[in-house]
Amino acid sequence: MNAIEDNEFSRNWKELAQAIPKPEAILCVSAHWVTEGTYVTAMENPKTIHDFYGFPRKLYEVQYKAKGSPGLANKITDIIKSVEVLPDYDWGLDHGTWSLLVNMYPKADIPVLQLSLDYNLPLDKHFQIGRELNQLRKKGVLIIGSGNLVHNLLVIDLNASPYTWAVDFDDFVKDSLEKEDYNALISYTKHKSSALAHPTNEHYLPLLYVIGAVENEKPQFLNEGIFAGSISMRCAVFGM
Repeated sequence: MNAIEDNEFSRNWKELAQAIPKPEAILCVSAHWVTEGTYVTAMENPKTIHDFYGFPRKLYEVQYKAKGSPGLANKITDIIKSVEVLPDYDWGLDHGTWSLLVNMYPKADIPVLQLSLDYNLPLDKHFQIGRELNQLRKKGVLIIGSGNLVHNLLVIDLNASPYTWAVDFDDFVKDSLEKEDYNALISYTKHKSSALAHPTNEHYLPLLYVIGAVENEKPQFLNEGIFAGSISMRCAVFGM
């Protein structure tokens, strides 16, 4: 709903886009494209995917008509050496991508690609892929990891205060990011609250790509807070 509502989250994303240089292209690693193997969207005109149900009709009417970039997709398949990356011509832009970008870049005038999450990869391999993607930043590519630092829909409650374990894990991630303790973030399952914070880890994995792509940079945070008891909305921004 943040895609169509005027609220603290959507306003902060709009302000963020104004605070950073306009990118030449955007590569998003979304929690909502989980695959066997690693893929990158390589079509000229990616479709808008409405991968959810039970929401107002207005949300399903959103179309984010950004172009793709087959050329950049080919470059990505070349620069990632740790795994084989294959071009994909079927997926498109899921709500992990367009719900952010309709606020950040509503004109949809920047090429957008998605990189999939291979759920079978070990955690350190996701981080390594991020390391290899680092060079894209020097070419003006904005890399977005779209998930949640705490994500447990099994106990979500719109009227709940933040659960203690959710705050605990969110604080762990923030502290580790500030200390640049990426080993702790890669080995996050050692944290006592990890199983509650992430019953499945697809919403955590995008973070590993982001920290892989940074270089001795301190994050800035926005949208800090826990929604509905068990969803962290915290965003970490590098390179500002």
